Amino acid sequence: MRYGKFASVYDELMEDIPYEKYVEWVAAHIQSGKILDLACGTGTLSQLFNEVGFDVTASDLSEEMLTIASQRFQEAGQSIPTLQLSMDNLEGLDGFDAVTIAIDSLNYLEKETQVQQTFKEVFEALNEGGHFFFDVHSVHKVDAVYMDSPFVFDGEDVAYIWHTEPGDYPHSVVHDITFFIRQGRLFERFEEMHEQRTYEIKDYTAWLEAAGFRVESITADFSGEAPDGESERIFFHATKPL
Repeated sequence: MRYGKFASVYDELMEDIPYEKYVEWVAAHIQSGKILDLACGTGTLSQLFNEVGFDVTASDLSEEMLTIASQRFQEAGQSIPTLQLSMDNLEGLDGFDAVTIAIDSLNYLEKETQVQQTFKEVFEALNEGGHFFFDVHSVHKVDAVYMDSPFVFDGEDVAYIWHTEPGDYPHSVVHDITFFIRQGRLFERFEEMHEQRTYEIKDYTAWLEAAGFRVESITADFSGEAPDGESERIFFHATKPL
């Protein structure tokens, strides 16, 4: 699923995401080198990686997201190349010391075979000893937390009504979001539909190992602690063996 007009309000709605903690998590394991930031969105994380000294390449499937990301990099005086591609097709990309797929972006892949292919593609794109960092929604979040909709947000310039319902697959969710965006004295209304799907931790672990990775850690909710039944966001750190 590509972000469409939602890209224009993405940053305002993601203000609570602790991007700095993501950078700290990655930098605790690798302090320099080339990073491929897959599903980079509007480039916030790519920009922060660059600021702490990483050589960053930013990619996303959404042209709208990449346009905003490129503007962000230009305004900050950063030379960060951008690529429009799907995370499960990285043909020709290699030589990276780390790859990230942040903020549950992996959950936008519809089929488990796409997740498996993504892991294989990331493995091939990494140097030996390279690191793979990603996070996903927990099964608990998709099956329970997200089903407690509708959710409402009422900001000064942006408001939304967010309905959810189970998707066609196990542990999947359909997000139907109606946005109201201030345009002068009036508000423009538009709607977007997004679908996400997650899996059990054991499934992600098995697919990582099948791709050749060594799983280094599995933690939850930016805490550094192991997941439990109430965890909502699961973090994986894997490496490509030397």
